[in-house]
Amino acid sequence: MGKRSVTDYPVAGKRVFLRVDFNVPLQDGRVADDTRIKAALPTIRYLVERGCPVVLASHLGRPKGQVVAGLSMGPVADRLGELMGREVRAAGDCVGAEVEAAAKALPPGGLLLLENLRFHKEETDNDPAFAKRLASLAQVYVNDAFGAAHRAHASTEGIARFLPAVAGLLMQKEIEILGKLLHEPARPFVVLLGGVKVSDKIGVIEAMLCKADSLLIGGAMCFTFFKVEGKEVGRSKLEEDKLDVARQALDAAASSACEFLLPRDVVVAAEPAAGAAARTVVADAIPPDEMGLDIGPATVVTFAERITAAGAVFWNGPMGLFEIDEFADGTRAVGEAVAACPGTSVVGGGDTVSAVRRFGLEQKITHVSTGGGASMEFLEGRPLPGVEALLDAENR
Repeated sequence: MGKRSVTDYPVAGKRVFLRVDFNVPLQDGRVADDTRIKAALPTIRYLVERGCPVVLASHLGRPKGQVVAGLSMGPVADRLGELMGREVRAAGDCVGAEVEAAAKALPPGGLLLLENLRFHKEETDNDPAFAKRLASLAQVYVNDAFGAAHRAHASTEGIARFLPAVAGLLMQKEIEILGKLLHEPARPFVVLLGGVKVSDKIGVIEAMLCKADSLLIGGAMCFTFFKVEGKEVGRSKLEEDKLDVARQALDAAASSACEFLLPRDVVVAAEPAAGAAARTVVADAIPPDEMGLDIGPATVVTFAERITAAGAVFWNGPMGLFEIDEFADGTRAVGEAVAACPGTSVVGGGDTVSAVRRFGLEQKITHVSTGGGASMEFLEGRPLPGVEALLDAENR
């Protein structure tokens, strides 16, 4: 069921509590990467153009309920003001009499950025009283923080019990694009998964075995599957305590109509370091004193064939240690294949997005998801608290 959006709710002139994901890196008191801020600009501008006083709120880092000066939203307010070309006031807290007065004093189109929500433990506890205090700052709640939608926190789920709650433009886009992949993907539907841990991806693997046409596995997590198959993995990263999980996935794949592909060859070296002597070996011949650090060229060819013929492709997780040039070729090559896919291409996950940007592929991808964990849980078919809390589209 679809969710009601800011575009089909009468927000004009109303004071809006806008939950955004401004969890950005800071360096020397400034925002080091403003990608997440820019992603929220369309919704902010939409509200400003309709004369809404806007109270923005986000978490930043993990202060664990304590005030941490280095995680203040002040630098974020400064950068948002530069991008918007207007003043953005930084509040000294996110609740309290001063904040309430500042919110009520906002003129039409005015912007107030609350202090880090996680300076209060009540935020992550989803404390109802805290959620009600946040709700008292506005008349409408708009959630544009898809990256935090899998968390049932006061600002993502609790607040929706006290205000009419609708999706922002970014949230709406995420729900629509990922929803199409989950329920009616174009065929063939190819899912490419990498990264380190099978345990992080097992839910998506199990869900996609029933939905995808091809499931391609790269990254360090392939070595856990290799171990189950009885292959030598040398000193490669391995989840010894997840061998049963990997075995169950392989058994499920064997009885599935989905094509399940592991690497045919891997790039190995003695150490994961720049300048290491890297070479390619077949997947069942990793030397005992070396470790696999990337997928090999034969695997790239196989994976690229599936990806470039796909009607839809979803990619989460790098193929190797792409931060080091010697082990970046696999991730770069599959990234180029995803960018060349004539169908819908969707990329999610922090490391994967970093890789896409490093190789200059972002503008060639249909959709770069702002939610790593949220996008994975969505594709598993699990309800996301921050999405479930929004008004259903049919409630008009």
